[in-house]
Amino acid sequence: MNSFVKFLNSSIGRKYVMAITGLSLTLFLLVHMAGNLTLYFGADAFNEYAHLIESNPLLPLAEAGLLALFVVHILFAVFLTTKNKSSRTDKYRSDLGMGAKSFASTTMWITGPLLLVFLLIHLWDFRISKEFVDPSEYDLAAMVIARLKSPFGFVIYSLSMAVLGLHMWHAFQSAFQSLGLAHPRYRGLIQLTGRGIAVLLVVGFGGIPCYLFFAG
Repeated sequence: MNSFVKFLNSSIGRKYVMAITGLSLTLFLLVHMAGNLTLYFGADAFNEYAHLIESNPLLPLAEAGLLALFVVHILFAVFLTTKNKSSRTDKYRSDLGMGAKSFASTTMWITGPLLLVFLLIHLWDFRISKEFVDPSEYDLAAMVIARLKSPFGFVIYSLSMAVLGLHMWHAFQSAFQSLGLAHPRYRGLIQLTGRGIAVLLVVGFGGIPCYLFFAG
């Protein structure tokens, strides 16, 4: 146990935790996006999907696990960023290009907090606020559509998805670098996959507010 704690307190251990939680959250985002795409098939289809999720008895456990992933990922990101600023000799270089910098990699400390703010807004909009709605009048699809068709909601969600794409443009390949899996032979494939996921998330999530706002 003591050795495990020492590992988590080390720079390598924290990078491992960041990578594992980050990849887990990426998988969640892809699944979440797939569910959201049911909106294209109408409000009834989306509500049926939402009911299927909300009626699952394992939902509280899944939400607790998801919350833990977010909290751990954020805390370890803060630990690593703080350490990087206080030590130039042990700087956290997570770039797949072995030290090469890009706009996405140098803005991770900005895109991360912005995504946290969006997460809090998102939770309030579609998770917490429903507790104040009469269950007989609760209609998640109507709430989502009303929110994303409003100018404020459209701007917030569209910009947030752009930030998510920028964050993911670097995060996926950074995770493989941290885990020591960025072999030169597979480096190009890892980079291409990460960028493909980033584009997919932006188009998948961001296309919904654009569709609702412009096409109704």
